[in-house]
Amino acid sequence: MDGQQMSGGKFPMKASVLSFRAAVVMVVAGMIWGIVMAITEDHSTFPAHAHLNLLGWVSLFLFGIYYHLHPPIDRDRLAFLQAWIWIAVTAFLTVGVGLVYSGYTIGKPIAALGSLVILGDMLLFAWIVLSAGTKRIAGSAINRCG
Repeated sequence: MDGQQMSGGKFPMKASVLSFRAAVVMVVAGMIWGIVMAITEDHSTFPAHAHLNLLGWVSLFLFGIYYHLHPPIDRDRLAFLQAWIWIAVTAFLTVGVGLVYSGYTIGKPIAALGSLVILGDMLLFAWIVLSAGTKRIAGSAINRCG
C-alpha cells in the first residue's frame, strides 16, 4: 500500500485538509445562498446563512489552521473526529435555523439539538488544544530534538 494507508491509529487524511475542504464547500454554498436571497429579495433565512458562514467557513478554516500548525495532532483520530462532527452538525444546525426562520416550528428542536452538539464539539476542540494537544506537541518536539 502507498503512504496514504492507515497505520498506528492515524488517518489517511489530515484533520486540517478535511477542515479546509469542508470550509470551502460551505463558503461556496453560503455565497450562493446569499446571492439567491438578494435576487429573490427574501432575507428571511439570513440567520441560517450567517450560521453556515460562521460555523462552516470561519470556524472550520480556523480549526484547519490550528491542526496544520500542529502536525502530531493533525493526523490524530480525535482531531479528525472533531472536524467531522463539526461538519455534520453545522449542516444540521443550519437546516434547523433555516426552518425556524422560514416559519416551521419543527426547526426549533433541530436548532436546539444542533446548538448543544456544536457546543460539545467546541469543548472537545478546547480539550484537544489545552490538554492532549500540549502533551503531543511537547512529546513530538522532544523526539525531534533528542
